Amino acid sequence: MLFLDKSKPQPSFFMSQNKQNHTGPLIIIGLLFFVFGFVTWVNGTLIAFFKKAFGLDTTSSLLVPFAFFISYTVMAIPSSAVLKKVGFKKGMSLGLGIMAVGTLIFVPAALAASYLLFLAGLFTIGIGLTLLQTASNPYATILGPRESAAQRISWLGIANKTAGIISQKVFGGLLLAGGAAGAVVAESAEESLQKVIVPYLILTGVLVVLAVLIQFSTGLPEVSEEQEDTLETSAVTKTSPFQFPSLVLGLIALFCYVGLEVISGDTIISYGISLGFPESEAKEFGTYTLWLMMTGYVLGIFLIPKYVSQSSWLKYSAILGIIVTVLAVVSTGFNSVLCIAVLGLANAIMWPAIWPLAIDGLGKFTKIGSAYLIMMIAGGAVLPLLYGKLADILHSSQQAYWILLPLYIFILYYASIGHKKKSW
Repeated sequence: MLFLDKSKPQPSFFMSQNKQNHTGPLIIIGLLFFVFGFVTWVNGTLIAFFKKAFGLDTTSSLLVPFAFFISYTVMAIPSSAVLKKVGFKKGMSLGLGIMAVGTLIFVPAALAASYLLFLAGLFTIGIGLTLLQTASNPYATILGPRESAAQRISWLGIANKTAGIISQKVFGGLLLAGGAAGAVVAESAEESLQKVIVPYLILTGVLVVLAVLIQFSTGLPEVSEEQEDTLETSAVTKTSPFQFPSLVLGLIALFCYVGLEVISGDTIISYGISLGFPESEAKEFGTYTLWLMMTGYVLGIFLIPKYVSQSSWLKYSAILGIIVTVLAVVSTGFNSVLCIAVLGLANAIMWPAIWPLAIDGLGKFTKIGSAYLIMMIAGGAVLPLLYGKLADILHSSQQAYWILLPLYIFILYYASIGHKKKSW
């Protein structure tokens, strides 16, 4: 524990960091966020590919995202323990190494034509990604002033979404090109599964190179427990992360946000079809959301914190979400679909705005707080199920969007009041 002489002015760790050039470290973190997007968004292609190759039903094919994302909830706390032991920098390198093991498992899985082994590979990738995200998100926050953290993470969000687009194009072309579903099955699972070997060997090599780059990088400063405690006297005296209202309320806000993003982003195509739009037209609706999210990231880069603080941006985003949700429910046809797409703009900066507000002042609890925040990705699994249940009860996908309203209201509360609470 670092003890400070309160009689003399002490230099803050973050103040000393601000004087440095963080371009190099941020480029490295940007590469990591690119990796996040690449390995996450490829799941959509894998679902379709495995469904054809193994002749799976829909439920069985959806074990792909389940195996991938369940690792966030299962491994977030163990990841925090690992980071406490080895530190942020080595933790990121270790996470990349574990992901490389997961991608390498795809080779014997393809040779054995084993769906269960593929799922084991996906779970292993998820474990590494959980460790990587738990370390890199707060790293992005400390590489510069906290008040501009949302701006930096916005750049990282653009890298993430760009990687997602590329991964869908690349793997879609490699795995899904040529032949109908019946032709793929006739080709035999063994033959069709060979398609994953080369791209996943390449991906394994890329991950190993990045792991080595992080391990031996001199541009990434290590963050010690003592540095985290500097000038955070409240963190020194508290014994549990749950004694920080800003963190606990931030966990709820992040849970709400992930649910909002998944509901608005993943249901827009089926919603358009339910309104009578042909599939050939409705399939494009999801891209509207993605482009509007990218627009939100760009606006955040140029406006935060020079013209608007990240807490104010979060507040305005929640207000926009509330207004647009109401309009989506009361309007009709394409106007309603467009409103759901605009929610992509409202949701864009929520992750980078909520995260630094939630971990601000945690001191020695930063790592465990980051782990709890990563666990809140579970909102993307739970809340869409509630939306679906509500749609079935009301017999209306449109009316079910009312579920978004209390979620945006809570985020508005957190942006306005919740993040300022220093004690219960």
